[in-house]
Amino acid sequence: MATAEQIKSLVKAYADCNDEKFKTVVLQIAAHEAKLGHDTLARDLKKQMDRVGSKRANIVQLTSTNPMLAFSMPSHDLSELIVSEDVSDKIKRILNEYRNRNKLISYGLTNRRKILIEGNPGTGKTLTASIIASELSLPLYTVQMDKLVTKFMGETSAKLRQIFDSMGATIGVYLFDEFDAIGADRSLDNEVGEMRRILNSFLQFIEQDDSESIIVAATNNQKLLDQALFRRFDDVLHYTLPTSKEIMRLFEHKINAYDNCFIISKEMIKAAEGLSHAEIARVCDDAIKNSILNDEPITSKAIIALLGERQSVYAFKEHSCNSEIMSIE
Repeated sequence: MATAEQIKSLVKAYADCNDEKFKTVVLQIAAHEAKLGHDTLARDLKKQMDRVGSKRANIVQLTSTNPMLAFSMPSHDLSELIVSEDVSDKIKRILNEYRNRNKLISYGLTNRRKILIEGNPGTGKTLTASIIASELSLPLYTVQMDKLVTKFMGETSAKLRQIFDSMGATIGVYLFDEFDAIGADRSLDNEVGEMRRILNSFLQFIEQDDSESIIVAATNNQKLLDQALFRRFDDVLHYTLPTSKEIMRLFEHKINAYDNCFIISKEMIKAAEGLSHAEIARVCDDAIKNSILNDEPITSKAIIALLGERQSVYAFKEHSCNSEIMSIE
């Protein structure tokens, strides 16, 4: 239950119209109840916060206690994530183990909570962290890499320690996006001594971390990461560009939610091959906006044209890169 100090803080935050403070205190109470194994109460508290208004609940704010962390309370559902069955099963396993962590502890075991996600941009890595936080009624803290990594010797390692201290003090999902900024291979020729010290610090901190928070590190290029990192993580999730089946599910999730009579054609799926989940979703949003603004139904031809526009951008970039390589040679 809430302590006397937390109750006083809630009343004061309400009187001061301080939404951030109010949500933070409720979050602390929910985290404490979750720690005691009262997951139903924790989820109910989160749902009550959602009722305040989805727009307010999803506002991203920098926490006053640690400006390197951006705080948010995501509101997502696992069904929103269109990934392979293998990845989906791993995510469900992470959620199940967290919800039953006390049972595991009674047998001397711990739940999976240190997760590495690797894959192309736009394939759902960041969304996965949001969904895990939402499904477990936990806050999402996104590490602000531009504020974490500095040019001064030793400062980044000190900031890393503050972040790991926060994990112990406040239960949540902590996302290190673009993780290769600090997790690059120490054997690479262009790595300087300071970056090696930062990586060594991270390896030490994650090894020692015994909090109940979930750590998610996301990278676009697994090959850049130091091999010593992999054994520190409980799970490694590999995200790829969507298959034909996943493209179909994406169209169903986006287009059919707007027009349940729309028929998805094979030509649409073929035209979307090679694009990421985020790009296909953006095309669907554009098609829906055009339909609303022009007061006309969505057509397969219109979506294929929008997909072609996205494909042409990458064809142009690839041509430009090849031209630069040829000019250098």
